[in-house]
Amino acid sequence: MGSLYLTSLNSGSNGNCYYIGNNDEAVLIDAGLSCRETEKRMQRLGLNMKKVKAVFISHEHTDHIRGLEVLSRKHQLPVYISTGTLRHSNLQLDPSLVRPLTAGMIISVGSLQVNAFLKHHDAADPHSFTVEDGATCIGIFTDIGRVCDNLSAHFQKCHAAFLEANYDEEMLEKGRYPYYLKKRIRGGHGHLSNREALDLFLSCRPANMSHLLLSHLSADNNNPNLVRDLFQEQAMNTQIIVASRYEETPVYSVSGHMPLDSEVPLPQGQLSLF
Repeated sequence: MGSLYLTSLNSGSNGNCYYIGNNDEAVLIDAGLSCRETEKRMQRLGLNMKKVKAVFISHEHTDHIRGLEVLSRKHQLPVYISTGTLRHSNLQLDPSLVRPLTAGMIISVGSLQVNAFLKHHDAADPHSFTVEDGATCIGIFTDIGRVCDNLSAHFQKCHAAFLEANYDEEMLEKGRYPYYLKKRIRGGHGHLSNREALDLFLSCRPANMSHLLLSHLSADNNNPNLVRDLFQEQAMNTQIIVASRYEETPVYSVSGHMPLDSEVPLPQGQLSLF
């Protein structure tokens, strides 16, 4: 098995979509951008939509499903979605493209193995995912109210991960949000704070984690430089990237077989084969 390629096409309350693939096939985790914007950003990165073989939906909140109906219909993409999520989403999907999703399932998409597990979030049936290809494992861990044993165990397997760092505690406390919303965010079924995410990273980071993409940052209650500096101080060999809510990240190449110092972002021009 070779490398896995990953990028955040967008990450934040305005839309979430993550790409993970190898040389032959890829999956999208969530589809919170419009179909047109998803296509545009993938094209800029040299990624071919024909390589995408399925979309996996974490939960029914609009910023994770906004573009799903058009994207699935236009490209005839199977959608893996739990019964509870589908019921609460009001999505009008082609029934022939809907695939079941339950916690503990390991779903094969070509040589990719997608593992779904439950998380704490204020949604009907929310899931997080890992995507594996042979020796390489990528985690997608966002919209998480609190760290649980399941999350910790999956994090320890990852060579790279998208990890939510939604808010700075002090910024949220002093910010303009009403009390009920502050309570929702930090109440155990909302989002992870910078400090909670850092604690997970420090306690469960595997020695060969090459990339950490800090994801789903709040526009009001966080600052990209603040959270980057917080993690960078203790990053060691892990490259810290902040996933933007305004644009795609570069495509990163990750391999469980490669020495850490050889895992660097690929120049976008080298990915035209996608």
